[in-house]
Amino acid sequence: MERVTFGEAVRRGLAEEMRRDPTVWVLGEDLSRAHGSTSSTQYFGLIDEFGPKRIVNTPISESTIMGAAVGAALAGTRPIAELRNVDFGLCAIDELVNQAAKIRYMFGGQARVPLVSRQGLGIKRSLGSQHTQSNEVWFVHTPGLVVVAPATPADGRGLLKSSIRCDDPVVFLEHKELWAYEDDVDFSNEGVVPLGKARVVKSGADLTLVIWSRLAIVAESVAEELSMTGISVEVIDLRTLWPWDKETVFNSVRKTGRLLVAQESVLVGGFANEIAAEVSENLHHDLIKPVKRIGAPRAPMPYSPSLEDEFRIEKPHIVNAAQLLMQS
Repeated sequence: MERVTFGEAVRRGLAEEMRRDPTVWVLGEDLSRAHGSTSSTQYFGLIDEFGPKRIVNTPISESTIMGAAVGAALAGTRPIAELRNVDFGLCAIDELVNQAAKIRYMFGGQARVPLVSRQGLGIKRSLGSQHTQSNEVWFVHTPGLVVVAPATPADGRGLLKSSIRCDDPVVFLEHKELWAYEDDVDFSNEGVVPLGKARVVKSGADLTLVIWSRLAIVAESVAEELSMTGISVEVIDLRTLWPWDKETVFNSVRKTGRLLVAQESVLVGGFANEIAAEVSENLHHDLIKPVKRIGAPRAPMPYSPSLEDEFRIEKPHIVNAAQLLMQS
């Protein structure tokens, strides 16, 4: 086991896949001389091993990056389109949503688009409203896209491997504040993590807490604090938002009778609503209390740190919601 950052684990996973499969390559801005705390810093050194034909620097044009990736995927390669932030990914939304996601269906399965779109998700301190969005539900809503949101370094590495090997377009969402998060990773094996399979972070008997991305890390301390008050929480990290692991969530709710879904993104229209609806419709006889959801307010992210703290979903918000759910 090695203790590494999320960014390093993903970088090594990418290098392993590029050695395994010569059709895997990457395109994006400044990948050979990246700057700043972005996902692009994870490409340091890779151009020395794989060369400029497989680590390709592009113009500052997300639509160009994604359009080229779609064409290259159709031509038989497995491109990774590095868009840095989900906020910048909106500049490539037509190529991703109207082309990559629909080509397999429109051509009756005769063509597939095996690409990965890496995008930084969520809040990062004081970047303002244009660089702190959590738009995962936009992609989940689009038929044809696989949507992945890992939390741990091991899952980042393992899910990237599965995403690269997938024959459908994958939106790979890495939380901006997790790139520097450290944890143990076993590099002695391939470590592939299957798409569509949730991770039970902690078993519990009283309440099911479903989360993904950064909140999966927060949820561990939430469960610890609640356990000191006699509340046993089962924490489920979805890891993949589409397809999502209904079986694991449903089995947990049947056991606990209570469900809390927490998301960092705006609560209105968020993916938490989909989970809540599915559980309410299918397991209403098993529920002790109605499903509870928490998320951010429907407002632009403030730049001020003090106002940003009011916007963020953090440990106290989840603890409070869980305690309310446990009241008789």
